[in-house]
Amino acid sequence: MAGSKQIALVDYGSGNLRSVAKALERVGAEVVLVARADALPVAAAALVVPGVGAFGDCVEKLRESGLWDSISGWLRAGRPYLGICLGYQLLFEQSEEMPDVKGLGWFRGDVRRFPSNGIKVPHIGWNTLDFREPRSPLYRGLPPAPHVYFVHSYFPAPTDPSIVSATTAYGPGFAASVSSGNVHGMQFHPEKSQAVGLSILANFVASV
Repeated sequence: MAGSKQIALVDYGSGNLRSVAKALERVGAEVVLVARADALPVAAAALVVPGVGAFGDCVEKLRESGLWDSISGWLRAGRPYLGICLGYQLLFEQSEEMPDVKGLGWFRGDVRRFPSNGIKVPHIGWNTLDFREPRSPLYRGLPPAPHVYFVHSYFPAPTDPSIVSATTAYGPGFAASVSSGNVHGMQFHPEKSQAVGLSILANFVASV
């Protein structure tokens, strides 16, 4: 599409890759699938890392493809990044799912499993976002407490509360998303969140 922004979408075998690509294309992005480090386009305006699966398996696959170092370098360069679900969790230091495997460590904090007392695990279905102020640019134009779609058993617990851009009241409550400079992460799936999710992705593409 002429004049559209090129978005690099990391492909490490995630089950939701195609739906993320279609959602990004629907909001006007030119999507380039990237499965190896040498395929990451220098001219890409942003990097999106989706995710469905296990923390340790994801890290292993990204290391094998060389993309782990590429993602680290992308973050260090201050370039726009969006992590979805597991791509969000990777931004932290480690996960209870695989304690011996280190995350990217871009943000301080760990990824924790929901307690099984009194709530269903995994957390599957629609839930509301409680925005933090000032509102993240990704949430511009959205109504208060919009519903978005979640599928997860683990959630990040950031050490720095100032990076949290929205919370969700499920179990102990958790950071549904973070934003810091050009780096954004969200535990929910915008590609499965209908009009609200498309608005969020459109805001992201417009911001890069």
